[in-house]
Amino acid sequence: MNELEKLDAGLEYDFMDPAVAARKNAASIKCAALNALAPDDAEGRTAAIKGLFGSTGEEVFIEPGFHCDNGKNIHVGEGFLCNYNVTILDIMPVRIGDHVMIGPGTLISTVNHPMVPSGRRKFLGQGRPVTIGDDVWMGGNVTVLPGVTIGNNVVVAAGAVVTKDVPDNSLVAGVPAKVIRELEDDIER
Repeated sequence: MNELEKLDAGLEYDFMDPAVAARKNAASIKCAALNALAPDDAEGRTAAIKGLFGSTGEEVFIEPGFHCDNGKNIHVGEGFLCNYNVTILDIMPVRIGDHVMIGPGTLISTVNHPMVPSGRRKFLGQGRPVTIGDDVWMGGNVTVLPGVTIGNNVVVAAGAVVTKDVPDNSLVAGVPAKVIRELEDDIER
């Protein structure tokens, strides 16, 4: 297997490999083009988002300062809102439901690195997908780690680090994030 095939299969891969680097560079170019568009150019910004992401709903909005590793691995639903300076490291799929709001400075990561220095010296990475349900609000400076699933009707408090799955109808906060209380769901699903 080449390094891209390893990456896509969820195996350890060399993130300095030229083909892997080219994929990331292509996404960086598209992110720069999106970020360069005027904030009031809604039509241009929507077209740039749809050209960058794997799939989107009709209504999607991203404030400037957005960055990602691939773009085509990001799938968002209807009514997606992403505030300033958000990074989605999408070497693996990131699936985000309908009516999701992501606060400024948030990081969603699907990539991890070895816990031993010999692996890090070889520039190894390994990915696990992230899934976020419908009607989720993530406050500012949230971090979502690889392999996490966040349910429907979840609020993630500002500054939280989500290291494990979050059940539906939950408010989570802290480092690591823990369920603080249950939330009412007033939407018929």
